[in-house]
Amino acid sequence: MGRETWTRRAALAASGGALVLGGEMAEATTAASGVCACGRIDVHQHFLPDFYAEALAKAGLKTVDGGMPIPAWSADAALEMMDRQQIATAMISLSSPSTHFLAPAERPALVRQVNEAGAALTAAHPGRFGFFATLPMPDVKASLIEMRHAFEVLGVDGVILETNIDGTYLGAPAFAPIFAELNRRKATLFLHPTSPACFEAVGLGRPAPMLEFPLDTTRTLVDLLYSRTLQTHPDIKVIVPHGGAALPALVARIAAFANLPFVSPRPASEVEVFETLARLHYDVALSGHPVAFAGLQRLAPISQVLFGSDWPFTPEMGVARNIHQLSGNGLSEADMQALARENAERIFPRLAELRRARA
Repeated sequence: MGRETWTRRAALAASGGALVLGGEMAEATTAASGVCACGRIDVHQHFLPDFYAEALAKAGLKTVDGGMPIPAWSADAALEMMDRQQIATAMISLSSPSTHFLAPAERPALVRQVNEAGAALTAAHPGRFGFFATLPMPDVKASLIEMRHAFEVLGVDGVILETNIDGTYLGAPAFAPIFAELNRRKATLFLHPTSPACFEAVGLGRPAPMLEFPLDTTRTLVDLLYSRTLQTHPDIKVIVPHGGAALPALVARIAAFANLPFVSPRPASEVEVFETLARLHYDVALSGHPVAFAGLQRLAPISQVLFGSDWPFTPEMGVARNIHQLSGNGLSEADMQALARENAERIFPRLAELRRARA
């Protein structure tokens, strides 16, 4: 295959192939190709309740993370999109910038309001929503209190952490009590990218989700690996967004540095890096393209891959396009079912019980 032919095919896949070439991309908002009668579980969906949108506006934020528009959100709009895209259940969470636009002392109150709203939405629509609680980081004491309330009172499905907290990455010793408690609870931790502290210097004047989001996800995972946080807290069920971000491209390089004695602390070996990353979970939001998905398949087995949409920051047309791309990766029907639902049911057994009860 010549270079021109290969790059043309890659570009067509990137744009959804026939969805674009046939002038039918608008139809992606009404029905996605890649039918999933099982009902997808979307582990990467966001919500923006009115009071949170108002808090952003009060802080003067008309866009976020380098110019990204702040989308409108409602429960009704979410459910309508989910029905069109055959998503049975969505795990909702705050996206970037979370509550980091507030002074640290102001975060706990907004965090509690967000978590109460997420739990109320889940209760109002049984089986349609789950929820990852936000924590008022970097206040570790307040975060532990909020975690206890979230799990023991609200009954949340897990916790979300941004990839850096005011420029401090998640492997920092100060955050060790958070990981110890998550591990004790055998909790699910959803990682979500945010802009790095140096974004103005490195963002190239472009939105952070283009480049800095996947790089910041990769940066925090390297920190968690080289601080040995992942290795010493094996009972946390970690979900990495966006197909592993830049990890598939960089994992061999990252692992090789485990051989350098002057790097301390560090993983025990290259093998440990690969083995640790292979047991994490990875959502496929914005990562269904065959080039990106092939890299993820070399990083982790299909049993660790989960469906994600990143709606509403990714508009429905993009969600449908990603589903269309996933269907072109040559997966068996069994693997497609596992990615769409069954792998997530192992992490969230209540959803498997609910499906059996309704059968």
